Amino acid sequence: MSLPAQNPDLRSAKVHRGERIRISVNGREIVTYRGETVLAALIAAGYRRLGNRHRSGEGRGAFCGMGLCCECLVSVNGLPNLRACAVEVEEDMEIGIDEPQRI
Repeated sequence: MSLPAQNPDLRSAKVHRGERIRISVNGREIVTYRGETVLAALIAAGYRRLGNRHRSGEGRGAFCGMGLCCECLVSVNGLPNLRACAVEVEEDMEIGIDEPQRI
C-alpha cells in the first residue's frame, strides 16, 4: 500500500519571525522574536506555570490566550499584573513571574 501524494496546498506555510531579541525572565536571559507576545516567548522558553492562585495555591498559567481570563498575569519592567498574552516583547524587557518552573 502506498501513501497518497502530498497536496502542496495542505502543507503549512513557513513561519516568518521577527528579528531576534533578548529579554529576561526573573533574571534569566532568553532569546525571542520581535512581534511575539510575552506569553509566546515564555512558552517557547519552556515556562508553563506563571504563578500560583492566591487562595488555593494551585499553579496558574495560560488559559484563554486572548486577554480575557487573567490567568497569565506577569510583571513587565516592574509593572505588575499585565496579561502576558496581550503584551508584545521588546528588547531588554524584564519579565517577572511568581514561580519560574520550566518543563
